[in-house]
Amino acid sequence: MIYPELPPGKAEAAVRSRMIANVNGLDMHVLEAGFETAGRPCVLLLHGFPELAFSWRKVMPALAASGFHVVAPDQRGYGRSTGWDDRYDGDLASFHMLNLVKDVVALVGALDRDHVAAIAGHDFGSPVAAWCALLHPEIFRSAALLSAPFGGPKRPPAPDAPRTGSLADALAALVPPRKHYQWYYSTRAADEDMRFCKQGIHAFLRGYYHCKSADWQANKPRALTSWAAIELARMPKYYIMDLEKNMAETVEELVPDADRLSCAWLTDEELRVYADEFSRTSFQGGLQWYRNATDAKAAMQLQTYAGRRIEVPCCFIAGARDWGSYQSPGALQSMAESACARFQGAHFIEGAGHWVQQEQPAAVNELLLRFLARELVPGN
Repeated sequence: MIYPELPPGKAEAAVRSRMIANVNGLDMHVLEAGFETAGRPCVLLLHGFPELAFSWRKVMPALAASGFHVVAPDQRGYGRSTGWDDRYDGDLASFHMLNLVKDVVALVGALDRDHVAAIAGHDFGSPVAAWCALLHPEIFRSAALLSAPFGGPKRPPAPDAPRTGSLADALAALVPPRKHYQWYYSTRAADEDMRFCKQGIHAFLRGYYHCKSADWQANKPRALTSWAAIELARMPKYYIMDLEKNMAETVEELVPDADRLSCAWLTDEELRVYADEFSRTSFQGGLQWYRNATDAKAAMQLQTYAGRRIEVPCCFIAGARDWGSYQSPGALQSMAESACARFQGAHFIEGAGHWVQQEQPAAVNELLLRFLARELVPGN
């Protein structure tokens, strides 16, 4: 095993670690459960930022015990997967959403399958799962999206619509001046700001995971009415940052005693897996995803699919205290009303923030298994 035994002290479902070669140019590291018996329906689990396949450690055994073959990859730019360009000035296009979808399609083929029963994605893994289901419903037969709703492909902006720069300017004009975290994550400085921060990467990640969880009492999310700067600024500073602060400084301000925190849902041993991996690989691979998300030319490629929707069964799961459900104003409503033809409902789990499958795994497992049992026909 590359990672510690999963789950610690339990043997009800084995989880193994292995490398799969030639996955759209990657040698992809995956965690895998339910692999002992051939012919099981397959479920793919996609992590977000700053996470790893390891983020699904509390979900995989439960799904495997219910009869599924469960596969969670370290996606492009993360963990033990190799073959991706780690340079800021390197091959940014390889991290475009359409190529991330190709990675997952290639993984399905490498598993010697022509389809999977379901794909689930958390955080930035959610839009990857959504685009997989939208573009390839013949491969991805259902989709569960966690913590980041999918509002559908965006239409090209009207000629008189405000441009990205105007939002940045409007945030900077607030008192005190602010900036959007995704645009900060797109800067050259972001990786080293976090990797070499003064509190150390372990304490930084402890604070980052804490302030986006239900443990941070200031998380009281609500729907936002618009993309106006003053409305976005209602979100916590880990989303709408002080203009002159980086993310490590922001987290230190919000959680000044991070190195002294104890956490039942993320032990120090578990946290060390993340800290060690990002120390080794850097955050840059994951940050390349944000650079594509904030790039106007990259966005134009996705606008080609405006008007299309996810045609397979789809559900949304999030923590009740997660601002991620609302950070893109209108996305959750659009997901329910137009982006998903067979939307099966939104579920908000009490006692969970953004890291819902780690904070409240039993509730997530119950919802996923109920979704899979209801939506999948025998033989998938």
